[in-house]
Amino acid sequence: MEKHEEKMDMPYEQAATELESVVGLLESGEMTLEESIRMFERGVSLVRLCNKKLDDIEKRITLIIEGKDGVTEKDFTPED
Repeated sequence: MEKHEEKMDMPYEQAATELESVVGLLESGEMTLEESIRMFERGVSLVRLCNKKLDDIEKRITLIIEGKDGVTEKDFTPED
């Protein structure tokens, strides 16, 4: 499996935890400039992965409600 494919299979929680670690390392200021750039790139990849996962989940949160009129689909809103 390619590295890119492995990232896409990473669960959201794992990606978010790794992103927190990346931020902590960057904030520590203990890495070289080159290491910081690589870590920043990793962080950007993780942010994109998390955003994609959240977008996919948001799409799935389209509620499917079974009622007397059959199945209806309704967009999720927090007030529901």
